[in-house]
Amino acid sequence: MHRLTRDVRFSINPFLPEQEQGFNAFASCPTGRGFALFFELAVELYGPVDKHTGFVVNVTEIDCHVRARVVPLFVERIQACYGNARHVSLTSLVDVLRAAKDALAHRFAPASVNALGLKLNRYKKIRIRAEDCTMVFYSEKFEFSATHKLWNDSFSEQQNYRTFGKCASPSGHGHNYLMEISIKTDTGQALDVVDFERTVSERLISVLDHKNLNVDVAHFARVIPTMENIAEFAWNQLADDFDRVQLHCITVWESDRTSCSYFGPTET
Repeated sequence: MHRLTRDVRFSINPFLPEQEQGFNAFASCPTGRGFALFFELAVELYGPVDKHTGFVVNVTEIDCHVRARVVPLFVERIQACYGNARHVSLTSLVDVLRAAKDALAHRFAPASVNALGLKLNRYKKIRIRAEDCTMVFYSEKFEFSATHKLWNDSFSEQQNYRTFGKCASPSGHGHNYLMEISIKTDTGQALDVVDFERTVSERLISVLDHKNLNVDVAHFARVIPTMENIAEFAWNQLADDFDRVQLHCITVWESDRTSCSYFGPTET
């Protein structure tokens, strides 16, 4: 069985009666005239590969169903909120995602909808799983810069350089890290994004940012500061710091090609 994900981009004008489809689905379709609200919906399917086509599903089918059945749900909710001068809350968007899940159900048989994710901007997203759409996953990216040296005192010098290569340089080296923090909560529980950001900033980012990890962070005096271990350290720093939500996953990128996710001792 395979998992196939298709990102479908669209823009909504809150006040125009008609949404212009446009001709560039890569950017967004509907295209949006002037200032419009941009959305990117990730549709994740789970199913077998068709032996005749090599597809789980032809992705053009996903595009068509989303634009025909899901985009109108967003248009209706956005225009209703804007027309009545109401805030479009996370809860409201989750309601639309749940309706979208129902609208797409059984459209891709034998594949099934496994999850739906919505990018709020380039660095924030929400996600629901089809089998338990009462649980909402919220993710946000943070950045920090730090230096580290990868070295194991129990290895010989030759073994350290053979294992860690340039990362074993005595003077260390730096990264501009990205870290995505994902939490989960029941839809009935309000998520305070500002409080979430404050907690991550104070409890984690301030500990790591512009630091020599081997020297300035006590934990890494005894643990090699690989991105794998940084992700686990971040989990342990934050695991008990949220009142109404639960930590789900931490992903660390040390470059745009290399990342590691840590789900905690009991998460999957």
